[in-house]
Amino acid sequence: MRKLLFIIPAIALLSGGGAVALSGKKAPEPVRTVGEPKNCVTTSQIRSTKVIDSRTIDFRMVGGKTYRNILSQSCPGLKFEERFSYRTSINQLCSVDIVRVLHDQGGQLYEGAGCGLGKFQMVEKIAKSR
Repeated sequence: MRKLLFIIPAIALLSGGGAVALSGKKAPEPVRTVGEPKNCVTTSQIRSTKVIDSRTIDFRMVGGKTYRNILSQSCPGLKFEERFSYRTSINQLCSVDIVRVLHDQGGQLYEGAGCGLGKFQMVEKIAKSR
């Protein structure tokens, strides 16, 4: 069976934002969990991703849902690079899969640390009260 490689860049890179500031970033938006965690999400439904920190990735799905994945351990380089790849032989990304941090060296991307995913928990933004 043939394996597929997916490269998931950070949303800032997708939007053509160019350089990303390393300091002065605001804190992540507060969220609340919705329902029970899932073992897998369908890869063709992933619209974008956002690396929150070295252990947390939000997967924004077609249709507007967001699934937060908290990795089993801190992933070296994930927050700094804000991009990763994964391989799967099916159209699902699951809690048993590994993501690999993508590093840029002289314009060439190479895979770094491999980090295990956790379960996918749907989250919603908490409305700010005034």
